[in-house]
Amino acid sequence: MTRTAISSDQAPKAIGPYSQAIRKGSFLYLSGQIPLDPATMAIVGTTAAEQAEQVMKNIAAVLGAAGASFGDVVKTTIFLVDLEDFAAVNAVYAKRFEGMEPPARSTVQVSRLPRDSRVEVEVVAILG
Repeated sequence: MTRTAISSDQAPKAIGPYSQAIRKGSFLYLSGQIPLDPATMAIVGTTAAEQAEQVMKNIAAVLGAAGASFGDVVKTTIFLVDLEDFAAVNAVYAKRFEGMEPPARSTVQVSRLPRDSRVEVEVVAILG
């Protein structure tokens, strides 16, 4: 099975030695996305909900570059710097999975995220 890096110019460039996503067989592993604007590489939003909106846009762009969508996502992990933001982030997240069975998910509180963002989300998808 070939291992292929997937990238989208509609999502932020990697800020370290990693790929936006890796496809191996039918599995697609997306690196965690934080709320960076792909054009400016600046954090978008101050609230967790605002930041989660940008995170989900970034994820959609990387999924799209692989020919996938949120319907192909089977597992997510949400990282929050404050679990008090859970409800706000959950509301944004839930919109992306309306009308379908949501993926398996873990949510954890962490002490800090890159660029001092409030939320990061990583996903695993199965492709076609």
